[in-house]
Amino acid sequence: MTRQLTAIVEREGNGYVALCPEVDVASQGDSVAEARQNLEEALALFFETASTEEIERRLRNEVYVTHVEIAVG
Repeated sequence: MTRQLTAIVEREGNGYVALCPEVDVASQGDSVAEARQNLEEALALFFETASTEEIERRLRNEVYVTHVEIAVG
């Protein structure tokens, strides 16, 4: 079975951090591609090792990524 999850990647210092908000799993890498690949590996490990209860507790079925516009200053 496969599941489509969200990956948010942002620059942090000299590298990148990738986050999956559905299960609150993160990883990092020296490039966007590496951070994404490392996140995929971390997610696979999480789903392989976490109990059903842990997965159900952490899994958010609806995550929306959008933009907001606000006045600054």
